[in-house]
Amino acid sequence: MEDNLDTPSVNQTRPTGSVYFGELVKASRKTSIGEMEHMIENLRRHKDTWVRLEIEERLAILDEIHQDLVSFQESWVAAEMEGQCIEPGSLGEAEEWVLLATTFRALNRIRKSLLEIKASGHPRISGKLWTHPDGQVVARVYPETNIDRLLFRGVTGEVWMEPEINIEDFYTHLAVAYQDPDRSGKIALVLGAGNATMTALIDALHKLFVELQVVVLKPNPVNSYMGPLIEKVFRALIKRGFLGVAYGGAAEGSYLCNHPEVDELHITGSDKTYEAIVFGTGPEGARRKANKEPINTKPFSGELGNISPVIVVPGPWTTDDIKAQANQIATWFVANAGFACLTPRVIIQHASWEHRSELMSEIGRSLESTATRKAYYPGAEERMTQFVNAHPEAHQYGAPQEDHLPWTFITDVDPEDKDDICFQQESFCSVYAETAIEAPSPQDFIKKAVEFANDTLWGTLSVIMIVHPDSYKDPEVATAIEEAVKNLRYGTVAINMLAYYSAYLMVTPWGAFPGHDIYDIQSGIGKVFNFLMIEGSQKSVLRAPFKRLDPLTANSRRAPEFAKKLAKFNANPTWWKFPDLAWTAIRS
Repeated sequence: MEDNLDTPSVNQTRPTGSVYFGELVKASRKTSIGEMEHMIENLRRHKDTWVRLEIEERLAILDEIHQDLVSFQESWVAAEMEGQCIEPGSLGEAEEWVLLATTFRALNRIRKSLLEIKASGHPRISGKLWTHPDGQVVARVYPETNIDRLLFRGVTGEVWMEPEINIEDFYTHLAVAYQDPDRSGKIALVLGAGNATMTALIDALHKLFVELQVVVLKPNPVNSYMGPLIEKVFRALIKRGFLGVAYGGAAEGSYLCNHPEVDELHITGSDKTYEAIVFGTGPEGARRKANKEPINTKPFSGELGNISPVIVVPGPWTTDDIKAQANQIATWFVANAGFACLTPRVIIQHASWEHRSELMSEIGRSLESTATRKAYYPGAEERMTQFVNAHPEAHQYGAPQEDHLPWTFITDVDPEDKDDICFQQESFCSVYAETAIEAPSPQDFIKKAVEFANDTLWGTLSVIMIVHPDSYKDPEVATAIEEAVKNLRYGTVAINMLAYYSAYLMVTPWGAFPGHDIYDIQSGIGKVFNFLMIEGSQKSVLRAPFKRLDPLTANSRRAPEFAKKLAKFNANPTWWKFPDLAWTAIRS
């Protein structure tokens, strides 16, 4: 995901981290200083009112937002498709409906949490709470309902807490803001990602309903065309003085970041933008960072990208297994044309696994049969050229039209070359890589793959493991898999599932693995998509079956139809809608 400022980043030549877009992204719409001052003053006058607002009033606001989102849902998806040049009936259209479904799911989970706070003082955990053998507290939070169990059969979600939190104290870490009767109001600035409008909106909802802060939301210039719809859908908050929407680039972002009435900052974007805000830009900014002299010391949370790995655990895969998993991986690659922080960037394989080459070939075949998409994000062609120049052996797939880029897959990258561009720079376009690690056994490979992901790849946001069910039948391999889940230093560990679902579920917090500070920010600080309101989570763990019905893959015949029905289902999740949704999935 990307940044919101147009000024040069700190140490811009640094060969690691997420992409800096500031000089490429220009603002077509700008909010004047006078308008920003009026907006902030309005928020200042209402920030304490928001903290003290009764649950019933919050519920009424949520209901208004929900109604407006239902009213504008068709216009919303149409505007996103036009802005990104997405073809009707394509996988891209399906993705936009899924993002809308995600937003509805956020509103529903916030509403449920508020009702549970009213009833018992905190949100309810649907599953068991236990202590891992190493003493770490784990909460099973998904599935929550029977509909969840049917819609995502076999999928579970866990929240692993920070090691210092005891099981006896777990519930004191839920809805912490609601437990403080003396809490003062605050104004938060949310700088939104440009590749998904939904992300900025849910970040704002998190600040409002989890942390009880009023919000200035500044959409990224890349998708500021969604501004009029944002203002219509969220007018229930805007008209009451709890939310303001500002537009612009460097000057406007800097003005808001440094405004004395803005108490806290949140960004979904780039580590380099984060550093520009905290330390300043150019050589002077680099000097301040080196000397630990930040110029902006406001509390700052952020989700700042990742080189997301996929660890393929070797197992007794059949030809059908290989084709199905290759199609799944290719789908993860092409989603949003590769413009996402959670896009898998490096596949890690066992060098001596007999199916390694076959899996790579099948991924290539899936990419070749998938239509390319407009590279709508600035600088994508230059970034691809940079990677291909470093790896001229890269395989390129598809028949790109004008403004499109091929799907580019760099295989057999040397794992000993720790500084390789594929391991240190987030490409943020349709470029992906594969590497293979030598190991005497599958369990040794798993251990080495975890070490490689933790110690070589940049970032700590999310990781995927692909595990055949028969692999669990070997006690040593099964133990190695569970050790990997525990030892991977990533905010989300997903088994047999795209890590995005950690965000979609709304009960498994999304964000970097804890431990970064402002001098080595990597994937960021803090968690979002956290509407169970759990404070002190270390990681989210998703587990899915190796094989499951997925109507949202690149070769699905009815992906847009299913995704649209999913959005409408999430808008009002009732049993009578479920059979049609399930039947569409089966026919996909």
